[in-house]
Amino acid sequence: MATSTTPPPPPPSRAHSFNAVAAQYAANRPSYPPALFDAIEELAGRPLRGARVVDVGAGTGIATALLRDRGADVVAVEPGDGMSAHFRRTRPGLPIVRGDGNALPLADGCADFVTYAQAWHWTDPQLAIPEAFRVLRPGGALALWWNRDAPGVPWVAAQAERIKAHYGDPIAVQPGNTGSDTAPPVPTPRYSRRVVRWSRRVPLDTHLANLGSHSILLVGGTERSEAFLTEERRHLLEVFPDGHVEEVYDVELQIATTP
Repeated sequence: MATSTTPPPPPPSRAHSFNAVAAQYAANRPSYPPALFDAIEELAGRPLRGARVVDVGAGTGIATALLRDRGADVVAVEPGDGMSAHFRRTRPGLPIVRGDGNALPLADGCADFVTYAQAWHWTDPQLAIPEAFRVLRPGGALALWWNRDAPGVPWVAAQAERIKAHYGDPIAVQPGNTGSDTAPPVPTPRYSRRVVRWSRRVPLDTHLANLGSHSILLVGGTERSEAFLTEERRHLLEVFPDGHVEEVYDVELQIATTP
């Protein structure tokens, strides 16, 4: 069970804000490096190839497609209308069912992995934890991961401060919404954590569209977000005068395996 210090998930308005910008999300959000999937296999003690994987909160299928490319037999679970529609339109070969992690529409013991890519913080852990363990087979693994802005990068830290000043809330997602980098998400003796650093170099417009696809900007209203992004373009051109941004991420991975 989740501890009493675990805060509730973010408001539904933020959780569903992505549906209106599914194409923008798919085109501009960062992907995940191959080293992440190597780490998942190492910490889980089993390969993804041939494994039955349930990718929950799949969105537009960024992680789902990568899991399939690793040889997994993967099914996506997604609650949002817009995200599901974009997934079906752009990934016709991948199965997707409507639902969320708090009540998975799947049979007991049907999966080797349950994965949450950038999505666990939208669940109620008191519901999602037993649901994940219900659908996992013995020895199966719950894998949670998030792309987070890497600490120690000056321009990243400066941008985070500007976002906080403008919106009163940082854009980065903390694992499990607990504010802790070490507390395991589930009560199991087999819990592992790893951080994988990676980067991507993208045009400034892609970076700004990535920022604009985050829930904190989406629920703030178009006029407010456009004003912020216009000012942010000016700041970033001072750091990246060639118009290309080196985004630096730490992927926070947490793995818990069933007995």
